[in-house]
Amino acid sequence: MSKVNADDLDWSELERGETHFKRKQLGEAANSEKLGCSLYEIPPGKRSWPYHYHAGNEEAIFVRSGSGSLRLDGETVSLAAGDYVALPADESGGHRVVNDSDAPLSYLAVSTMEEPDVTVYPDSGKVGVFAGSPPGGREERSVEGYYRREDDVDYWDGEEDE
Repeated sequence: MSKVNADDLDWSELERGETHFKRKQLGEAANSEKLGCSLYEIPPGKRSWPYHYHAGNEEAIFVRSGSGSLRLDGETVSLAAGDYVALPADESGGHRVVNDSDAPLSYLAVSTMEEPDVTVYPDSGKVGVFAGSPPGGREERSVEGYYRREDDVDYWDGEEDE
């Protein structure tokens, strides 16, 4: 068992356009291997990671404080302190957290840490591919990258049949 206290960890921060949040990677700090857990705080008027879903990893969100909304598989649902949302590892788990309130929104995001994984970003038409270490993992990856779905090629494209 490895115990950590969130108050002892530093925040990392990501700000890019409407995406802006602070994060503490609790699972990593506690040396978790198969379960990821991060504490997030989103400022008023900002959003989490771009809308996405995972093909190989289930996620869940538990709202600690504040309120906001969750874009969830084609609909928008409200979020308030105490809410828990399970996000399946498929298109129905597509999500993005939005803080549309006047106060910070704090939540825990929990995920399985299986690899390989493909993360799909429907709005931008991209996919992320991760092998050797899952999204959020610490190990070096043998395959990692983001690709536009429209760049799909035929299996035999560019190959000579020998």
